[in-house]
Amino acid sequence: MTALQQPLALANDQGIATVYTQGAHVASWTPARQDPVLFVSRQARFLEGKAIRGGVPICFPWFGPGRDGQRSPAHGFARTTPWTPVSSDGTTAVFRLTDTDLGDQERASFRHSFSADFTVTVGTTLEMTLATTNTGDEPFEIDEALHTYLAVGDVRSVSIEGLDGVSYVDKVTGNKDVVQAGDVRFSGETDRVYRSGDPLVVVDPLLGRKLHITMEGAANTVVWNPWTEKAMEMGDFADEEWTQMLCVEGANALDDYVTVAPGETHAITYRIAVESV
Repeated sequence: MTALQQPLALANDQGIATVYTQGAHVASWTPARQDPVLFVSRQARFLEGKAIRGGVPICFPWFGPGRDGQRSPAHGFARTTPWTPVSSDGTTAVFRLTDTDLGDQERASFRHSFSADFTVTVGTTLEMTLATTNTGDEPFEIDEALHTYLAVGDVRSVSIEGLDGVSYVDKVTGNKDVVQAGDVRFSGETDRVYRSGDPLVVVDPLLGRKLHITMEGAANTVVWNPWTEKAMEMGDFADEEWTQMLCVEGANALDDYVTVAPGETHAITYRIAVESV
């Protein structure tokens, strides 16, 4: 397989990030005078046609196996398809994917005309926006997620503030109507789709920081950590790395899919800011 070309670097005096054209994939972000914020597995495969384990994969136009559980590849084709760089000024870059960029297999799996723009802005805050425009004559439905992998000191000591009282689907147990009690803490495999896109704070005492996350256009927050057994099942993920990462994703998934009418644009935005504590 062919290795990916070097990523685009975005850099200013407030931070630095790298973005691959395949998947418009943000692979790193480090604010000035801070440690790296995004996690990437040391066993990640930077190869054409392969998803990168870490950073911020774009899940589109479906999430996981889709609402019917039958869609393939998992999380859609956007994260393994080359996007076209539209513009970059060193701080903000825009990447575009349209239906005309797809191969026959991808077009057969999503028979709609669209244009998706992914905008990345780097500074003391990382801001990412996925804007999907329906360029056809019929409405279509999409699931989507900005599948953000956060680097943490040890997930067993991390907590998430801002989800108390929110209901969620527990994909580990199959329970579809659980209510969060207090802050989110981790003691086993976690795969939850919360019915909220409200502001969150990821508290990381070992790294001495809080990650402030805000979203727009997201009905869901997905929280995921594979823990021990699932980690060992992934060939592009080291067995012990589950302690060093936590996915907190902005999404529209399951019953919260989005319908985009002809000529309309739907956007989802995800921001991270770092507070030292």
